[in-house]
Amino acid sequence: MSTSTVSATAAAPKKSGGRKKLTLPWIMLIIAGGLALLSLVRVISGANDLTSAGQVSGALSLAVPIGLAGLGGLWAERSGVVNIGLEGMMILGTWFGAWAGFQWGPWTGVLAGVIGGAIGGLLHAIITVTFNVNHIVSGVAINILALGFTQYLSNFTFADAPGGSSKQSPQVEPIYKITVPGLSDWMADLQGKHWFFVSDLAGVIGGLVTELSLLTVVALLMIPGTWWVLWRTTFGLRLRSCGENPVAAESLGVNVYKYKYIAVIVSGGLAGLGGAFLSIVASPIYQEGQTGGRGYIGLAAMIFGNWMPGGMALGAGLFGFIDSLKLRGGAENVHAMLLLIAILLLLVGAWQLYKKKYVQAGVSAVCAALLFLWYATTDSVPSQFVDAAPYLTTLLVLALSAQRLRMPKADGLPYRKGQGK
Repeated sequence: MSTSTVSATAAAPKKSGGRKKLTLPWIMLIIAGGLALLSLVRVISGANDLTSAGQVSGALSLAVPIGLAGLGGLWAERSGVVNIGLEGMMILGTWFGAWAGFQWGPWTGVLAGVIGGAIGGLLHAIITVTFNVNHIVSGVAINILALGFTQYLSNFTFADAPGGSSKQSPQVEPIYKITVPGLSDWMADLQGKHWFFVSDLAGVIGGLVTELSLLTVVALLMIPGTWWVLWRTTFGLRLRSCGENPVAAESLGVNVYKYKYIAVIVSGGLAGLGGAFLSIVASPIYQEGQTGGRGYIGLAAMIFGNWMPGGMALGAGLFGFIDSLKLRGGAENVHAMLLLIAILLLLVGAWQLYKKKYVQAGVSAVCAALLFLWYATTDSVPSQFVDAAPYLTTLLVLALSAQRLRMPKADGLPYRKGQGK
């Protein structure tokens, strides 16, 4: 079987989409535009913590587990398997990571978390690939099983350990953090001047070079690593062909079952790594309910990114940023975001008007006016809104991006070996 034949099989459905991929210069331009808009909102609102190094560092810490879960979902769904069980696999990662971490060190905990999540992925693969059970049913079942299993283990594992209880583990030794000397202090000085765009850029760079965990670096490298494996190798082409047209892939000699198994196990391992990050880096202990639905948000980030690593990373970064707002500045920062969303809706409305979509443009303009009014007549927002902001953002982003999405063609569809004969 030739590599070019499999490549054609995997890529064929993309011709009908009619949409060009964003190139790196365009992505950088979008990021710069977003930062400029944030800077404008910061200047108008006076919420100087919006783009501070602490805000960026916190956003990154919150985005990494979401991004790892999203990467896990991408691996599975590119092979044609829907993985709603990401939340359960993250739960396994948090528990196994903390269990091994407090006894044998944090990096052993990281490895144990990956293995724990991969076991969940293996179970999901057996249920969906071998026994052809509905993918959603299997994923929900794994989430429930993982929650019950870790609660049961905690009762006799952590309860008797020094510093532990039935609901949390003893503290795990921290992973080494990197700070770039000189550059970190310089960025802090620039940020403190509150200049338009320059100080905001300094805050972003400062957050990336101050107290950065080594595990964060590893997680960030997995984004280009996933892109290279899935889009630049023969293995990746064959795996993606299983998610687009498994019958055609099988007719060309691809072992579809094998590639689906590999993809779903890797998916579980990545989600488990995200869980281990939560219980080792984000918080150096395991706590019951620690994942907080991040597996589902990771799945939303993957959908927002149109099943591509770069877009998924942007989605995870957005959700992490919104989530971190309530931790630093709380109601003040979220209040400033009302102005940001209003400006974005105005821009969307102007674009819809240019496209002669008058109804959509009118709806965007009305929503923007209401948000402007809310911002102008209040000094803060209710605490309930602050807590709900990340989840509202998830729904809003998915609603706005729904029209441009195209999932793998055979994603979630039942497949039996030899069904094309």
